[in-house]
Amino acid sequence: MIQKFILPALLVLASCGDSHSFKKAEDAQDAGREFIRASLDGNYEKASFYLYADSTNQLLFNKWKKDYASLSADEQKGYKEAEILPINIQTLNDSVTSYTYANSYKKDTTTIRVVKVNGEWLVDLKEILNRK
Repeated sequence: MIQKFILPALLVLASCGDSHSFKKAEDAQDAGREFIRASLDGNYEKASFYLYADSTNQLLFNKWKKDYASLSADEQKGYKEAEILPINIQTLNDSVTSYTYANSYKKDTTTIRVVKVNGEWLVDLKEILNRK
């Protein structure tokens, strides 16, 4: 009798697996777009998947999350509904791309770098420090 429940229970558990798995970026533009969209949406679990996670980027990312969390519900809604407005996407070499964008909610221009690390495209936020 119990065996009738074990197999279905195992199938349900297996299907639950990693529900938060994200697709690796195919190229620099893909990584930049996924990171930016997740950030605008306040989905920092997804954004962190596309982040080059060195200590400086972690500090910048934590500030980025804190700033978003301090926004009003209306401001967060504005970002969630915003479109990404690419301004300049420039390949600097085979492993570094500069991605400058704004969004349709706030027209502030931001530049990030997307770097290829161990065959994976990831966002490097340190470019923000160079632009200030």
